[in-house]
Amino acid sequence: MKENKNWNGKHIAISRVDSIGDVLLTLPITAWLKEQFPTCRITFICRNYTAPIVKYYAAIDDIVKADDLFTLSKKEQADAIESLGIDAVVHVFPKKELAKLFKKAKVPMRIGTSHRMFHLSTCNVRPNFTRKKSPLHESQLNFELLRPFGLTEIPTFEQVNTYTSHFAIEKQELPEEFETLLKKKYVVLHPKSQGSAREWPIEKYTQLAVELIGNGYEVVFTGTEPEGKQFRNLIPVVDKCHDSTGKLTIDQLIWLIKNASALVACSTGPLHIAGFMDVKAIGLFSPRIPIHPGRWRPLGKHSTALVYDPNCEKCAAKKECDCISDISVESVFNEILR
Repeated sequence: MKENKNWNGKHIAISRVDSIGDVLLTLPITAWLKEQFPTCRITFICRNYTAPIVKYYAAIDDIVKADDLFTLSKKEQADAIESLGIDAVVHVFPKKELAKLFKKAKVPMRIGTSHRMFHLSTCNVRPNFTRKKSPLHESQLNFELLRPFGLTEIPTFEQVNTYTSHFAIEKQELPEEFETLLKKKYVVLHPKSQGSAREWPIEKYTQLAVELIGNGYEVVFTGTEPEGKQFRNLIPVVDKCHDSTGKLTIDQLIWLIKNASALVACSTGPLHIAGFMDVKAIGLFSPRIPIHPGRWRPLGKHSTALVYDPNCEKCAAKKECDCISDISVESVFNEILR
């Protein structure tokens, strides 16, 4: 694979057009690029709803919102990309439409995994590596795509962890109920994952809420409005329990998480936000490959991952298993206090 070690002054695009957690775990590669090539320019291509996350990462210079881009005609899309003067694009999340677009826009270096057939005709640099069977964390695996920029060794998990320091948010105004909460001690509980992960039962979240309230904490349940409809009638109806589902923007949610004592969730976006904010992020996981914590645990100095049985035989055999439900309320509560 041909390497070019002088990318100072060049314009590099990073494309990751999927969910919040995936985007957050991609951001460290931009910090590495800035370390190696301080005068390079980095544009991040993402979904509209993840753009508020990306804008708080210091290594990013510009953002292109893919949803807005795709409202244009094919020619307008190509013209828009061509006008940016991009020298290289890294397709971290393979998407055929974008791969074809960057080729049409004549971007000189187009990097994408060799494991996508459409990259054979759209990408001219195709690193060969596998994600599913790798022991590496997702954030480390993203670095495999930087080998054309001179990367010779994948950073350790601890090294990648240092790149969370580039994430910072300015103060946000919250609805009154949650603004007053900022002066108190509270824990964020995020029960759902929009189907992206195995979930801990809502009944255990409510038990945990009761336990926390009884020990001097306030509790905030977070999620989208549709998620709130699934569980809000089950959460404790007391003054110290707050339902924020459907009431906060992403910016406000980040600020709420930043000021929390801890956050509890399965493998989903807010868990990774908490990790980047150096909040105690407690992730609840299945040990099943490839959704295990070795691949998806949150970054962050105060993050941790809990499983019920790391050696679960059903998970190892890839049989249907719900052992995440057996993680005890007591173990999560103790982790919050630890």
